[in-house]
Amino acid sequence: MTTALNLADIQGNIVRAYGGYGYPIARYFCLHVHNGIAGRAFVEAVRREVTTAERWARGARTYNGADATPRPEVTVNIAFTFRGLLSLGLPTRTLRLMPDEFIDGMARRAEILGDVETSGISRWDSVWRESAAANGSAEAPQAVHIWVSLNAQADDHGEPLPALEEKTQWIRGLCQASMGGVELLTGHGPQQADFQAAKALMVKHNGHLVPTGKEHFGFSDGIGNPVFEGQYEPPIEAERVIGRGKLMPDQSWAPLATGEFILGHADESQELPPTAPPADFMRNGTFMVYRKLHQNVASFQSYIERMAERYGKTMGVDREEAAETVRAKMAGRWSDGVPLMAAPSYPEWRAFNERWAGVDRQTALEYAQALIDFKYGADPDGVICPITAHIRRVNTRDMLDPALATGETSKRNGSALNKRRRILRRGLPYGRFEPQANTDDGEHGIIFMAVCASIFRQFEFVQQQWIQYGLDFNAGNDTCPIVGNHDTEAKFVIAADPASGKPPFICDQLPQFVTTRGGDYFFIPSITALRMIAMGIVDPT
Repeated sequence: MTTALNLADIQGNIVRAYGGYGYPIARYFCLHVHNGIAGRAFVEAVRREVTTAERWARGARTYNGADATPRPEVTVNIAFTFRGLLSLGLPTRTLRLMPDEFIDGMARRAEILGDVETSGISRWDSVWRESAAANGSAEAPQAVHIWVSLNAQADDHGEPLPALEEKTQWIRGLCQASMGGVELLTGHGPQQADFQAAKALMVKHNGHLVPTGKEHFGFSDGIGNPVFEGQYEPPIEAERVIGRGKLMPDQSWAPLATGEFILGHADESQELPPTAPPADFMRNGTFMVYRKLHQNVASFQSYIERMAERYGKTMGVDREEAAETVRAKMAGRWSDGVPLMAAPSYPEWRAFNERWAGVDRQTALEYAQALIDFKYGADPDGVICPITAHIRRVNTRDMLDPALATGETSKRNGSALNKRRRILRRGLPYGRFEPQANTDDGEHGIIFMAVCASIFRQFEFVQQQWIQYGLDFNAGNDTCPIVGNHDTEAKFVIAADPASGKPPFICDQLPQFVTTRGGDYFFIPSITALRMIAMGIVDPT
């Protein structure tokens, strides 16, 4: 059965990854509520402009023959920390039943997440560092209470439409009108800006600047976002679920249960995720993990060059093939997004791209499915795609199916151990890397946002157990080669085909490629809940 969602009650950034929908530029604002009445008035003003998950008009402003919501030039969305909800006057009886990890906030979970040493709180942007120093107090003057996001379309020069600046001034104006009741916090990046800017990396095409799906390390990103019930119309769902849904025992693909991502709906355990009263307050809402991740691009590039020299000599291949292969083995995909499971070797990757030469890859369904429709059952030892490659860690697909080792296909469980750990990725790169500088310094990385019904069961589990640990993959303490924490003995193993007679290749002494610059845990309410918050009528009885 098709799950029918009340899309008009769900915020749009839950259902859509805006960057892939023509909104390559974003601004993220953090606000502090000094006065609950003024804060609720601010919420009401923003609520009226919030972009919902309603289907956007196609062509002549219709959707399935009916009137549809016009596509906005700028999207608007809002979320709250636990301390933010407390500052807005929500009753304790409601707040105390919210998840422990959300109540704690990200700073208090730093060691669980691996935010230590170079990723420690002392290294965060001041807006997040000072919020963390509030130590759970809602009254602390720099605590982040409200998060507002603006995502904008771009013109042919890669610049945001004027509406983005208009909305920015609108937010600033709301804060000024609150007479000190709501403060727009500064402290983003070295410029101490009053918003975090983010923008897709652009390339010139036919004289115009167009966004790409690339991030600063050069990989195509955002390919494997999961598909859940009710997210798309049935015909579109049937296309997009392949490789992005859950793998069934018969090896077919099905959409994940809605409740894995949106509260108030059944999850994969066929239960309703626990929520705080009243029921309408959390229904159609969800949680978001916001993390600013700095990328040490110079370290990454120099390390790849160093490993490529060794790999090339060991395997008898030229420098270009060696560098591309090492990068692909670490990620699990070639730099253009083609998975190793579809093209295991450099020559096969080149041949794969030759087959698709001249095809519009942005619209070719078969090409899109080739990037995502694969399993790891045929590669149990990681000869094709290393066991601890980044994408194999964060989405294990069928790899953890106990029946794989038996070879009895009739007993397979599909992705039964993986489907409770999926997250929706939302976010964009920020800053730009200057190759001539050849240094890790600067302001460049990814604004990572994970949307899920349970921060603990989904995001924190993946971050702690699969990114920062390797036991589930029989890799001991080896962390993710790209985003994991790396000490002086960190390594990454590229398995060799036993038939080749060659030994495994060890990428040793991995430097730290990614560090945390701040963030927090947020609740994204429904439109109904936003109205309840604004009116001060959240009644748990």
